Amino acid sequence: MGFTVAITGRPNVGKSTLFNRLLEQRKAIVDDVSGVTRDRQYGVADWNGKNFNVIDTGGFVPNSDDIFEREIRKQVIIAMEEANAIIFMVDVVTGITLLDDAMAALLRRSSKPVFLVVNKVDNNERYLSASEFYSLGFEKIFNIASISGSGTGELLDAICELIPAKESEDGEESELPKFAIIGQPNVGKSSLLNALIGEERTIVSDIAGTTRDTIHTHYKMYQKEFILIDTAGIRKKTKVHEDLEFYSVIRAIKALDESDVCLLMIDAAKGISAQDISIFSLATRKGKGVVVLVNKWDVVEKETNTARDYEANLKKRLAPFTDVPVLFISVVEKTRIFKVIEIALEVYENRQRKVATRELNDVLLKAIASYNPPVVRGHPVKIKYITQLPTHVPSFAFFCNFPDDVKEPYKNYLEKQLRQNFSFNGVPVRLFFRKK
Repeated sequence: MGFTVAITGRPNVGKSTLFNRLLEQRKAIVDDVSGVTRDRQYGVADWNGKNFNVIDTGGFVPNSDDIFEREIRKQVIIAMEEANAIIFMVDVVTGITLLDDAMAALLRRSSKPVFLVVNKVDNNERYLSASEFYSLGFEKIFNIASISGSGTGELLDAICELIPAKESEDGEESELPKFAIIGQPNVGKSSLLNALIGEERTIVSDIAGTTRDTIHTHYKMYQKEFILIDTAGIRKKTKVHEDLEFYSVIRAIKALDESDVCLLMIDAAKGISAQDISIFSLATRKGKGVVVLVNKWDVVEKETNTARDYEANLKKRLAPFTDVPVLFISVVEKTRIFKVIEIALEVYENRQRKVATRELNDVLLKAIASYNPPVVRGHPVKIKYITQLPTHVPSFAFFCNFPDDVKEPYKNYLEKQLRQNFSFNGVPVRLFFRKK
């Protein structure tokens, strides 16, 4: 189960800046104007060997002249219900506002750990001013400057203390492949699950899951056995579409954390959305296998090369990771739905694949000899030895004389050679370069 932290707070206190700082990338748009963050951003933070999900709830953007408190209350309640811990950001320059008081009153009633983060504390005078926020009644208070990163180390240490160490799971369930069905609402996720488990000679048993509204189903048929994780049980708790989307994102992320292979379903008529691409990118970053399922293919008007062109455009949107199986299905007509199982199991096997060191070196050293790495500062980069690392995600170590000087184009070439010679279809591959 992935640990999830939600960043909440009124507009323009620096939530997106902290989000970018935790992810070590500029993913969220930052501006001095309130309400810049409209879409919920999410990513993975890494600190001292521990990973956790981070969600930037953004500022609120009312659709009309509705009062701001109503909108911010919705986001805080969602964060309180879905996240494992909450970061409550305030601004030392502005001080405590009425919105801060209202949010603090909500968060004090939550059973989730709350980290009160006082932002923009970048000098001694502001450090003294930050003491007024103790009146909000939270024990865990951190003074930071998110734009420079000052103080964020202590905050990350405190968050990581809450993340339980990974324990080995006993029992048959932990040995079975886990496939998560994710995608937008109404793309056919539940229909696919029902079609798969509704056939004769299928043994189905419910397995209790810890993620609310996520259904775990034990599938066993034709000597194939695995766990299906369905995220279709998303209830629309308000009439606001953005809140529904926020729920789906959080639960899809939690399903990703549990799974080995992600079955990303899209509507053939609507195509892949920006949220689907974000989930896809998150799955690859987490090292999960991916299969893209284009559902409702029966309602699409077809010509000679419709499927080929559709797949080409789809992979163009998914670039740079395009070595992904794409399957055109129709759950209603049960077209190729059992092919989904075969492909998902193949991707699972690809993710488990171990390549012998001798075979790896025989193949890749020849490829390196035919296309040498670029010369750096008058010295050629020489790769001497390759071995696969003992990790869950296929990872390979290349030992060379100048590991820091191997550029991205040549890394892409090596990854392409790995994929051409060894079957890693649908699986992210990680390359590391070390000093020989």
